[in-house]
Parts: sequence; structure tokens; C-alpha cells
Amino acid sequence: MAKRCDICSKGPASGNNVSHSMRKTRRRWLPNLQSVRVKIAGTVKTSRVCTRCLRSKKVTRAV
Repeated sequence: MAKRCDICSKGPASGNNVSHSMRKTRRRWLPNLQSVRVKIAGTVKTSRVCTRCLRSKKVTRAV
């Protein structure tokens, strides 16, 4: 399953871990995805949504 938000399509970012000796190894920052029941076009379905979309009310949660 892709680590991508269903609303804004935010995905993993990549970069380097940098140690004290400036040695670099690759790493990934993953988005904070939550599985929530959302109401889209009158139907309720489960989707993976990032917390920024939940906080900014881009999606309405189903009760």
C-alpha cells in the first residue's frame, strides 16, 4: 500500500541522515497518515488521510 494521502497526495520525502562526523546515509520522512471513515459524494468509505488535511477540514469525517 502506498504511503500517500488520498486527498492532497502528500508522499514520502527523502534526504540524508547526517552524523556528527558529517557521514551521510539516506533516509525517508513519512507523512502522518490516518485511516479514517470519510464522507465523499454522499457515500462513506475508508481512506488514508494526512493529519494536515484532517486539521484543515479538507475532508469531512463520517460519524
